[in-house]
This record gives sequence, C-alpha cells and structure tokens, in this order.
Amino acid sequence: MLNKNILIGVTGGIAAYKVVEVASRLKKLGANVRVMMTRHAAEFVAPRTFQEITGNAVSVEMFGDAANFHVAHIALADFADAILIAPATANFLGKAAHGIADDLLTTTILASDKPLIVAPAMNTKMFAHPATQDNLRILRARGVKILEPATGELACGTSGKGRLPEPVEICAAVEKIFAAGTLTGKRVLVTAGGTVEAIDPVRYIGNRSSGRMGFAIAQAALNAGADVVLISGKSDLAPPKNLTFVKVESATQMREAVLKHFDSVDAVIMSAAVADYRVKNPAAQKIKKSADTLTLELVKNPDILRELGGLKTSQVLVGFAAETQNILEYAGKKLVEKNLDFIVANDVTAAGAGFGVATNIASIIWRGGNVENFPMMSKDDLAVKIVERVAELLGGRKFFPSN
Repeated sequence: MLNKNILIGVTGGIAAYKVVEVASRLKKLGANVRVMMTRHAAEFVAPRTFQEITGNAVSVEMFGDAANFHVAHIALADFADAILIAPATANFLGKAAHGIADDLLTTTILASDKPLIVAPAMNTKMFAHPATQDNLRILRARGVKILEPATGELACGTSGKGRLPEPVEICAAVEKIFAAGTLTGKRVLVTAGGTVEAIDPVRYIGNRSSGRMGFAIAQAALNAGADVVLISGKSDLAPPKNLTFVKVESATQMREAVLKHFDSVDAVIMSAAVADYRVKNPAAQKIKKSADTLTLELVKNPDILRELGGLKTSQVLVGFAAETQNILEYAGKKLVEKNLDFIVANDVTAAGAGFGVATNIASIIWRGGNVENFPMMSKDDLAVKIVERVAELLGGRKFFPSN
C-alpha cells in the first residue's frame, strides 16, 4: 500500500462514520488518501473530519474545487490507483449501474478506468430488493469488486444483512488489489491458536493464545493470492473465507494435520502456540475433587517445528518465539536449531504485545543474525509484513536487511 493513491467515495448512509477509520487505516498503511463525499454523506460526517485524517482537502461539490483542481472529477479520477465507495447506498448502486452522473462522485466514477471497490450498506429489505440485486449483478459483470454486507443489528432497529463490513475487512479488500499476484500459484500452510492437552474429559492444560496472529497471517496470504491451509488449535475466531480450514485440539493432532499437508505446500508459517507437554495418562472419566493436591505426570509433546526443519526441501519455514526474557538470544537459538528461514520474536510481557490483544511488537531475525525491529502495530499489519517477506523468499530474492 506504500504510496498507493486511494480515492474514497462516501455516500449518504449512517455507516459513513465507520469510513473515518477506513481512511485512517489506509493512511497508516502508507497510502495517499483523498475523500469525495455526496451532500447527503456530509450530513452524517463533517468533511473536516476526513480532511484532518487524510491531510487532504475533501471534495463535495462538482464545481466547488476550482482552487484545488482544474476539472475536479477528471483530476480525482487521474489521482486514483483504486477507488473505494463506502458506504454505498442503494441510490448510488442504481446510478453506478446505469451510468447516471449527477454529482461529483458519480461523475468521477465514470471518468475512471481504475479498480473500483464497492461496500454496500443499507436496510435489509432494501438490499434484498430485486432492483438492488439487479444493479449489483450489473456492476459485478463489469468487474466491480462488491464487498458483501455483514449480518447483524442495523441502525434502523432491524436485524439482518446490510451492515457495512468492518474497517479491517474493507482495508484488506483494498490491499488485495495491490497484493494480488505476489503469492499467486503458491500454497501456504499457517498454524494458529493454542493446542490443549486433556487432563480428563472436562479439564485440560492450555495457554493464552487467541489465534489472532495466525488468522491475520492466513488472511494476508489469501490477499496475496495464495492457496491457504489454516490449521488451528483452540480459538474463538471465525476463520477467513476461501481457504482450507482444519480444526485440531492437541499437539499430536496438529502434528498429524501439518505433516499431511507439508509436502504439498511452498511455505509454512508456524504461529500456533503448541503445548510443550501433555498429560501422560489422561483420565477416562472426570476426576473427582477428593484430595487436597493432584499430581499429573507430563511428557514432552513432539516438536513439530524441529521436525519440519529436518524434512524441508524447498519450502520456506517460518517460526515464532513468544518469550518473556532474553528475546533475541532465545529466538536466535531456535532459528538455527530448527532450520528456519526467519523467526518472528516478541516479548509477551510487554504492553500491547501479549496474548489476546489486537497489537504486537515484534522483531524478525534472519539467518546470519540480521534483525528487523518493528514498532507496535496491529497484528493485521504485522501479518502483511511477514507474508511480504515469505513472498520475497519464494520469488528467489534473498532478504538481508541491515541491523
């Protein structure tokens, strides 16, 4: 997204407030963002808000930007590498489908030949209406990328399909336009979540992993065009669409699933928090609380990452090191011992970098000792950086960043 020019068109729906976050996220990803709004959109969010977020003047009136552009709609169309319409009302869909250009936004759309992404948001019945569905079919046939609305509570008080997708999903769709192709034709295996080891049919030994990092990596790989296999331990997250999803519980089950797919993939990104030990003899029935203490005998689980390091031929192999001390030392040792191409290390005790949060603070350690240190960022953004580096390696480029 670095230096990509993104033009956002905001139409008159209550979900316009969510697009402020979309603009902010795209800006943080390195994009140059401009916003054009319909008059009705300006009734929901002040243009000044978008101006402060993007650092650029906001265009509303067809003939109101003489100071900024010679011919506004042509200048905006020429600026854009991609155009995003969010929220897209039923009114906008009708105009766009039939080539009606009666304001700055719709006129700019007609003047552009760049990728167009449309995120509809409206009342459930309006979305389901045959006229709206016909308009969507027309736009899809022209190659417009339509983001399916989410289902849930709507501002009008009803519940159903019609909610604007979350900002992170919208930004991922924009990213996909530019990332597509970097992993096209490649097959990537990602592990996520924490494994759990049974004590009895009710209780287990586990860890604090939420799976958020691994799920974000799987989505980033999808966005880059890869065929993705996601193998996940315990997680409450919904997996991304359009991938092969395998749900497991124990480390032994995860090993079996990973080995089943290993020979058919080009890269493996092992972000799962695999339990190091399991109960030697899990109870067949629930253990009743009787004595004041309970002793469990634990045995080592198989080291999946080490095994893959010994088996790999041409695959790119990436590991994770969640540490609480001596981060670079311990991660660097793991990198060498397990024959990894690079390892992602973080201090899980640091604020904003532990389990169950949406952000991370990480370092990538490369063979040879070079280190990339990243500031705090969302796990979605870190996932993109990890996938970019995997794509570089699969493309034959050796990545040797400076210390």
